[in-house]
Amino acid sequence: MKAAMREKNTTALTALRAIKSAILLLQTEGGNRDNITQEEALKLLQKLVKQRKDSAAIYQEQGRNDLAEPELAEIEVIAQFLPEEKSADQIEEVVKAVIAELGASGMQDMGRVMGAVSAQLAGAADGKTVASIVKANLS
Repeated sequence: MKAAMREKNTTALTALRAIKSAILLLQTEGGNRDNITQEEALKLLQKLVKQRKDSAAIYQEQGRNDLAEPELAEIEVIAQFLPEEKSADQIEEVVKAVIAELGASGMQDMGRVMGAVSAQLAGAADGKTVASIVKANLS
């Protein structure tokens, strides 16, 4: 945050303040805990990215690119703290391995497969992408 303040980078500063605020809120929300797990932090960062993607999409639908651009810039700042995104091919490999491991045969097993895949990819893939690949492989 100090570097962003020195550089007068308002986009990075806004994104970092949002991260700090969300972490503090998470810490006080579940009682008075000092530490959060890395898994909780990843989920929190993913949630922040998703919120900004949704906002940017709404702004772009309404033709307000002036409002969408800062949201997209904040996504880039927050994404620095997330693991590298997996490609669709890499996700599909994991999905196929999980389906074989669980012996899943149809859409009724989607919940089990999604849970196992999400646990393995933990922050390295978008939920919508994973869900579409799981659906394609189970149907």
